[in-house]
Amino acid sequence: MRIAGAIDLEWARMLRTHAAALRERDDVRVVRISGAGRFFCPGGDLSWMADQTDRQTAVRELADTLHAGLLNLAALDAPIVAQVHGAAAGAGVSLVLGADIAIAGDSAKFSLAYSEVGLSPDGGSSWLLPRIVGYRRALEIMLLNPTVDAHEAARFGLINRAVPDDELSNAVDDVVSQLAAGPTAAFGAAKRLARRSLESTFEDQLDAEAGLIARLAGCPTGTEGIRAFIEKRRPVF
Repeated sequence: MRIAGAIDLEWARMLRTHAAALRERDDVRVVRISGAGRFFCPGGDLSWMADQTDRQTAVRELADTLHAGLLNLAALDAPIVAQVHGAAAGAGVSLVLGADIAIAGDSAKFSLAYSEVGLSPDGGSSWLLPRIVGYRRALEIMLLNPTVDAHEAARFGLINRAVPDDELSNAVDDVVSQLAAGPTAAFGAAKRLARRSLESTFEDQLDAEAGLIARLAGCPTGTEGIRAFIEKRRPVF
């Protein structure tokens, strides 16, 4: 999935439509999100917002539409990999935070920048960021709007790693290839378990783990994985 330009209502509608279509398919193994042009994503289109007669209604529709697309992406069993080059700002950072794996070129820059223009976060960043980098660092990023370079982002956990710009595409290719050949249903189960773990009790989490591993053991994914182990060969998922 290649994204281009600042986020206006048309952009958000395209994301929602594309993500909904991916969710309806059963052959999606991995989703790669990258930017087209000089940036990964500069965030919301402030010029579009400024042109709206009823700005509150328009921005609410924009946010709701964007969020519908993000929820559809989050519901996929297929892992989501963000390939970040150039600037990621505002909801562009949210796209990175929402990915399951994020790899950036070493010249990439990250900035939430909402409060600089008198706005509050959207795109799920207020939920994702504290869970990824910790509460105090998240508030520092949201309130002070530092520009975080790729290597700082990797240290914070905002991305998985930074690589030289000229190696970015190949590094993401390697990850995408590995995930595409993997057990998509098991990936989806792991993603759901990780997401719910932050709100679950230990007992509830153990119950969820038991239910999912039992279900997978009886489905084609688990059956092939177990058989391949017994037969001492690589599984074909």
